[in-house]
Amino acid sequence: MRYEIIGNLHIPKIGFGTWTIGGQERPDPASDERSLLALHSALELGYTHFDTAEWYAAGHAEELLGRAIRENGTPRRELFITSKVSPEHLEYDDVLRCCEASLHRLDMVYLDLYLIHWPSQSMKLDETFRALNRLVREGKVRHLGVSNFNLKLLKQAVAFCETPLLTNQVSYSIPDRTCVDNGVLEYCQQNDILLTAYTPVKRRNIKSNLVLKSIAQAHGVTREQVALAWLAMQPRVIAIPMSFNSQHQAENLHAADLVLSEDEMGRLG
Repeated sequence: MRYEIIGNLHIPKIGFGTWTIGGQERPDPASDERSLLALHSALELGYTHFDTAEWYAAGHAEELLGRAIRENGTPRRELFITSKVSPEHLEYDDVLRCCEASLHRLDMVYLDLYLIHWPSQSMKLDETFRALNRLVREGKVRHLGVSNFNLKLLKQAVAFCETPLLTNQVSYSIPDRTCVDNGVLEYCQQNDILLTAYTPVKRRNIKSNLVLKSIAQAHGVTREQVALAWLAMQPRVIAIPMSFNSQHQAENLHAADLVLSEDEMGRLG
């Protein structure tokens, strides 16, 4: 496994996303068994960075993640847990309340990383960060970040954050390079900010990409692994794919160790 090293942090290039764990916008108890199996499989395979949010299954994803960690017995200190506050909860008191609620659902005393999930037009970013900074000072959150922030908002977040902003989580994949076009990736790389790629593998595009197919055949791996390796090869970029399938989970994790040549990276663009 390759890591991104920032300060004393070693963050895996490949983490595990939890969108659809326990449901989607609402809890789906009928999916609990399948969700827990997926989480246990990920933990047993060696995933240590888990990304969740209060919005995922209305908090149920956090509950299931916390339960799986307890049942698995992985020491908390060996894990890096990210959660997010929703855009309708960005007022000062709401941020504090929502963080406490996430910690309660996870059954944890701190989060390694807490993100603003999406910006909102009505938010007062200075007030939101006043609450986030307080959470860091109180030890309930160790690092702060944002998600889905454009370059202008990202620069504002950096200014309001009392500690180094750790990440901007955005959609980034071979077919989706919005963060390249809008300057976000370059800014992150120049300022020691991680860019966390969500939806890093868009399967419809993966299957039709002949360059991916050719490179995958040359390495004896899947096209999905090449797509993840393309991200992992880039400085200050990590990815959080998700799969319920244990074989795909293992393949995703091992993609971080796949080394693409300069020519292959160039062919993928």
